[in-house]
Amino acid sequence: MRESLIKTVHGRFGHDDLWLLVVGDLMLDRYLFGDVQRISPEAPVPVVLLKSTDERAGGAANVAANLAGLGVRTRLAGVVGEDAEAEALLGLVNAAAIDTQYVYRSSQRPTITKTRILGGHQQMMRLDQEDAGALSAEEQHGLQTGIFAAIAEQPAAIILSDYAKGVLSESLCQSIISRAKSAGIPVLVDPKGKDYSKYRGATGLTPNKRETIEACNVQGNDNLALLSAAETLRQQLALEFLAVTRGEEGISVLSAEGMAHLAATARQVYDVSGAGDTVISTLAAGLSHGLPLQAAIELANIAAGIVVGKVGTVPINKAELELELQSQQSATQADKVCNLPTLLNRVQQWRQQGQRVVFTNGCFDLLHAGHVTYLEAARKTGDRLVLGLNTDRSVSALKGPSRPVIHESDRARVLAALESIDAVILFDEDTPLELIRAVHPDVIVKGSDYTEEQVVGGDEVKAWGGKVALIDVVPGRSTSNIIQKLAT
Repeated sequence: MRESLIKTVHGRFGHDDLWLLVVGDLMLDRYLFGDVQRISPEAPVPVVLLKSTDERAGGAANVAANLAGLGVRTRLAGVVGEDAEAEALLGLVNAAAIDTQYVYRSSQRPTITKTRILGGHQQMMRLDQEDAGALSAEEQHGLQTGIFAAIAEQPAAIILSDYAKGVLSESLCQSIISRAKSAGIPVLVDPKGKDYSKYRGATGLTPNKRETIEACNVQGNDNLALLSAAETLRQQLALEFLAVTRGEEGISVLSAEGMAHLAATARQVYDVSGAGDTVISTLAAGLSHGLPLQAAIELANIAAGIVVGKVGTVPINKAELELELQSQQSATQADKVCNLPTLLNRVQQWRQQGQRVVFTNGCFDLLHAGHVTYLEAARKTGDRLVLGLNTDRSVSALKGPSRPVIHESDRARVLAALESIDAVILFDEDTPLELIRAVHPDVIVKGSDYTEEQVVGGDEVKAWGGKVALIDVVPGRSTSNIIQKLAT
């Protein structure tokens, strides 16, 4: 999985002509950083000694900034005032190469600005400047005209970033969703409020847990009841999926295929500001570049785990996402080498997801192209490939005292790096029969130099409804030939 995510982020993000449209409430996030060392003598409040200030794109503008950070071409639509804050916000957005031609400048309302005062990593106070009332007819017409023009130019996806500040009215949401559906454009929504009917017909929603509780009117802290109500909501709104972000509990994804859950990936949480923006932008980028829903959600989950480790609203960027994916890939590869209880637990989880388990075994001493080709073909006979690997003792018993050339732990680690393999387990017996009985695979695979009758465990697998698959070996490729060539 990690390898396919790395290929998508590195090889596709920023390397094609597709672009995304972000529509929603635009905000300027202003930060005043300082130190707190005493309490004011004037009132029982902390005194913050100002050290620095910073301004960042917030709200829907932060969603666009996340996309731009991932290398995805982005156009932005929303409303700002005719004030200094608008100039600051548009300056930040334009500096990120985000197209702002569809941003409407209004003389009737200020640019939404959130000023946060922080002492160290602790937020002391927030000051808001906004007019969250409904747009006037003039504002609505100006904004809608630009949005419809953008949809006509065929974005790969549309993100509606709703902060309940007046931009995304029910009529505008339904107009966007209707036009997008007619054009075959997916619409992803980061929702707000208790009534989600204005998002009816969208492709997917990404509410957080609190928002889902409010929208579903669920009492208490029963996650199963909440997710059941969320699935009912998904069906009522005719959504393809609903992804509930649950903070440290991870992300739960509801779709017609059922429910899936991803654990949180954050190492340390400093600030959750903007995490939802990162989730929906990375999800949209992944789906637009061909990732399946589950993989795109996983990518979004990883990206969110990065940004919550920072202070304030900070968008994800492509380089740090790639670095995190590579780090996780290395850890995941090593984790493929497991003992029997761990393997059986994983096999049970795979089966619960409706996946077919394939088993093969061998010594795999001095890994070569024939091995790799064989293992890739074996994986294609099912969904998950378990490799039973002979220990050094059992290899010596089979091949003689000069073998193996490579120690068992090194052989296991190299094999775990192959994308085709999902689990590696060492076995010390002369045959893997007991291991096969424990794993209970759906398919057992050997090379075509065997017959079905010669395959250890073949009769057992067929007895419980599985099958034996014989795969052609690559001629002229063998460990023995390599050793013989090295000796000459």
